[in-house]
Amino acid sequence: MKQVSVKASGCYDIYIGGGLLEGLGKRLKNSFPKAEKILLLSDERVFSLYAEMVGQELSACFSLCTFTVPQGEDSKSMTNLVALLETMAEANLTRSDLLVALGGGVVGDLGGFASACYLRGIDFVQLPTTLLAAVDSSVGGKTAVNLSAGKNLAGSFHQPAMVVADTDCLKTLDPDILRDGCAEVIKYGILTDKDLFEALFAGREYAMSEECIARCVEIKRSYVEEDEFDKGARQFLNLGHTVGHAVEKLSGYEISHGAAVAIGTAVISRVAVAQGLLKKEECRRILSLLEAFGFDLECPFAVEQMLSVMLSDKKRAGATVTLVMPFAIGRCELVKVKVEDLADYIKKGMEE
Repeated sequence: MKQVSVKASGCYDIYIGGGLLEGLGKRLKNSFPKAEKILLLSDERVFSLYAEMVGQELSACFSLCTFTVPQGEDSKSMTNLVALLETMAEANLTRSDLLVALGGGVVGDLGGFASACYLRGIDFVQLPTTLLAAVDSSVGGKTAVNLSAGKNLAGSFHQPAMVVADTDCLKTLDPDILRDGCAEVIKYGILTDKDLFEALFAGREYAMSEECIARCVEIKRSYVEEDEFDKGARQFLNLGHTVGHAVEKLSGYEISHGAAVAIGTAVISRVAVAQGLLKKEECRRILSLLEAFGFDLECPFAVEQMLSVMLSDKKRAGATVTLVMPFAIGRCELVKVKVEDLADYIKKGMEE
């Protein structure tokens, strides 16, 4: 087992290893002795796999109630947020009780936002069951739901009180969902760790390892501790996401987050080459690794379509949009692009 500690507005530990769901009840009781009730939030797919084991663990130490949502991005909605809050109220959860989010990024985002809103904030624990959630969304306290105008437009910064990433859960993942997480792992290599990037050519087994997951979490921790509220350095974590979120929305979320981020990473890497910021051979290396993990890097939408969505992205600030540009594998910079120039940038990035 590996342990990573985060020191932000809330300090907490992240545990990474196999078999960690066993003994979960005692771990939580020791860490949160005043808690009497737990609301367990999950999606229907994950709940069918782990409800019996996790339910037994938690109910041995706490009064337990559950709330499930359908699998998929559509569940990150205001409708489900309100229904979850009503369930928490009906269960009479107090400020000393816990919400536990068991699942991927959708469940973690929804549960985190609900816990931030309920009674003006209660503790929540992340139990990520996907690689994407383990290396990225479960860490750092960004919580949100989607609006019709775009992804993650309503949310709050609310750090988890603990993260327990049982790597055995990754063995039950659909290959496409596992691949989604690999896009975020690749992101960390491009951002700041060339050795991690090169190690990923070994394939998915390495990406799923405790060593790799812990390294990704350490990288994210450094950004979160420096810039918890996303005003500066934490924006680096948006590599590939401005374009990726547009792809997701335009597809009606039929294109998954990881697949969209892979497209976005390819687009922005080509933009960096066109701007003379990234060497062609480094760009080819990035595209080669993405393709080795099975990502289709062709953007299926026109520049005009992409632009209309990107201009409503939360990373826009007035007349500029901040793009994360790779200058080399392991080094990126934040580049402010004028709104009137954005179409030309993206067009160059979508050219093969």
